Amino acid sequence: MPAKFSYDKAIVEIESIIEEIELEGLSVDELSEKVKKASELIKRCKQKLTDTRTEVDNLLENLN
Repeated sequence: MPAKFSYDKAIVEIESIIEEIELEGLSVDELSEKVKKASELIKRCKQKLTDTRTEVDNLLENLN
C-alpha cells in the first residue's frame, strides 16, 4: 500500500528542489529529474487542494 500523501511534506520537498536548482550547478540530466519530480508533487498538491475544497464544500452544504 502506498504511503499516505502529505501536502506539507510535498511543499517542503518542492521548496528543497527549487533551492537545489537555484544554488547548485546541476547537470542537464539532474535538472530534468528535479523538474519532473517537482512537477509530480505540484500536480498532487493541486489535486489535494481540489479534493479538500470539495470535501469542505460538501460538509458545509450538509450543515444547511
